[in-house]
Amino acid sequence: MRWDNLGDDDPAAGAGPATPALFGTGLVSRTFDTPGFRGITFHEVRARSILNRVPGTSRMAFEWTVNPYRGCSHACVYCFARKTHSYLDLDTGHDFDSQIVVKVNAPELLRRELAAPRWQGAHVAMGTNVDCYQRAEGRYRLMPGIISALRDFANPFSILTKGSLILRDLPLLEEAAAVTSVSTAVSVGFTDQELWRTVEPGTPSPHKRLEVCRTLNEHGIPCSVLMAPVLPFLSDSPERLRETVRAVAQAGATSVTPLVLHLRPGAREWYFAWLAERHPGLVRRYEAMYAGGSYAPKWYQRRITRQVHEFAAEFGMGPTRRGGSRGIPQDGPPPPSAPPPPAAPAPAEPIQLSLI
Repeated sequence: MRWDNLGDDDPAAGAGPATPALFGTGLVSRTFDTPGFRGITFHEVRARSILNRVPGTSRMAFEWTVNPYRGCSHACVYCFARKTHSYLDLDTGHDFDSQIVVKVNAPELLRRELAAPRWQGAHVAMGTNVDCYQRAEGRYRLMPGIISALRDFANPFSILTKGSLILRDLPLLEEAAAVTSVSTAVSVGFTDQELWRTVEPGTPSPHKRLEVCRTLNEHGIPCSVLMAPVLPFLSDSPERLRETVRAVAQAGATSVTPLVLHLRPGAREWYFAWLAERHPGLVRRYEAMYAGGSYAPKWYQRRITRQVHEFAAEFGMGPTRRGGSRGIPQDGPPPPSAPPPPAAPAPAEPIQLSLI
């Protein structure tokens, strides 16, 4: 694999092998044949940097990210980050789900970079590439050291996750929140159990994630919901949207932000293969909807946003804030701050979903 010429691995920072030798020597690959990690290979590496800067041309809601892992055992068939595995000479399908790069020195490296004179204490977003609370975190326990470093330097941060393992670190999050700004978000695109099992097979159930949202808010850690992705013709009916928003409201989320599925290269091929197997009758409809590129048509995005706003108001949730928390990236202008009038819906540019 091309370890030596691997560049910045954050999609917000361009996701390409632009700078050489991100990882140092001492690569170790371990394959674990245990119930929790059967069939998964961990590539343990020592990163040369851990604070990734988002390019100025990006419209993300943050400037710096930390990603301790590459690849993700959540195995979400639509994950946009699949493309990043091609830079390692790995495929964007099965390898992305089972070949996990672990930056074992992430906590110590972050502490050193936060102490550098040039660091000005900018907000740090986590979970913006792949989930920092995927199953590998249960083995490697990198996040406690990362959160502790941010706490000790009183550095503001946010976390976006589909993992329930974040609750393990609740005491650390509370300590950090006492000295700096801390926000969280969970990703829940739909609550349909059957759909979840096929499209997000390695994740906790949507209802478990909403329990995480409730628990975090009850402990004073603001938690919003990224309602993403909304899957055309699978989870986008008014009935299903309403059901999901109701569950989000009942979980006490601070806000809900809907994002429609986007299919960039790498994810597009894998998702269409899944679609052909599970829902062959929808393939042509998807081909038509995404004929113009990675994003669904603007009229469709506007419709979904308007409907979710209306349901949020119905269940007593306030207007959707931009991104819900700083942990949710954006690519394009924010959604409207209030439900627009049906006769004149506000325009919505394509929004880049950064964790799924």
